[in-house]
Amino acid sequence: MDSTILVVEDEPEIQQLIAINLQHAGYRALRAANVPAAETLMREVLPNMVLLDWTLPETLGVTFARRLRGDQRTAEIPIIMLTARTQEADKVTALDAGVDDYITKPFSPRELLARIRAVMRRCAPQLNDEVIEIAGLRLESVVHRVSCGGHDIELGDIEFRMLHFFMTHVERLYSRSQLLDEVWGDHVFVEERTVDVHIRRLRQALAPSGHDRLIETVRGTGYRFRRNPA
Repeated sequence: MDSTILVVEDEPEIQQLIAINLQHAGYRALRAANVPAAETLMREVLPNMVLLDWTLPETLGVTFARRLRGDQRTAEIPIIMLTARTQEADKVTALDAGVDDYITKPFSPRELLARIRAVMRRCAPQLNDEVIEIAGLRLESVVHRVSCGGHDIELGDIEFRMLHFFMTHVERLYSRSQLLDEVWGDHVFVEERTVDVHIRRLRQALAPSGHDRLIETVRGTGYRFRRNPA
């Protein structure tokens, strides 16, 4: 395994425990106790993933997550938030900041490694050369591109995978748990609330072209992707 994971954690014992387990699992572990140290490391080595504590000195982890997502160089790096904060509002805030998964402390090394593998799988690039077009919306898997009328629509990895699934399963109704299973691949590690967050992001990205209307919310059931705007 040739993946480098940056651990941003200010508690030395937790940082060391995570790093040791990563190394035993075959990953290369980099360590930082705060955001400035993490930024210094990332200027030299771009990791394949960031494990990020919420409560860090000076700069909060959730603030750093937003910063990473806003930088083109680091925008696609998967982020897993590690935190003792268990409130739903905190999870939503973290997901809105761009993290890919949210793990509450305490957690077992086995669970952490399983979640890392799950996020790595779902963030893997598309390998097929499929091109799909519906109502003027064009998706090209091999180049990870979505466009309308010749203009690109910027999507994150999860939103791209979700749109790809919708566009290959038009007019079918899916529950949140089904979408987790199909898009994330290992839904036992992700909460159903996560689907709503990414649906909202997908709609926001499609709104300028009017294609957000293709995503229909079926109250109490889930979501459907229509062939034509409602």
